[in-house]
Amino acid sequence: VQLQASGGGLVQPGGSLRLSCAASGDIFSLYTMGWYRQAPGKQRELVATISALGSTDYADSVKGRFSGSRDNAKNTVYLQMNSLQPEDTAVYYCSAKKLYWALTPDYWGQGTLVTVSS
Repeated sequence: VQLQASGGGLVQPGGSLRLSCAASGDIFSLYTMGWYRQAPGKQRELVATISALGSTDYADSVKGRFSGSRDNAKNTVYLQMNSLQPEDTAVYYCSAKKLYWALTPDYWGQGTLVTVSS
């Protein structure tokens, strides 16, 4: 599976961005998709999980602000990010795994940088 993330950029505090991740190479609808982020000097953290059936789960730090979704017809997963804050600045990675309960993804995208700054 190949994953291509896009949509990052510079945004002011309080602004919004939508990240996209296009998948290819296998049956996209079978995979649990995830969004991770890694801020400078910090460990990579799981931000959102979107199951094969479309259910979602979020890190406490983004609940109520971020929303994950998927379009199986387009083999694409999204992360809508609202009310962005400077602490959301990070490289965001999409991921894919076949088993929902697997601790680590099977595949990673290349990352897209989100910078929240005035």
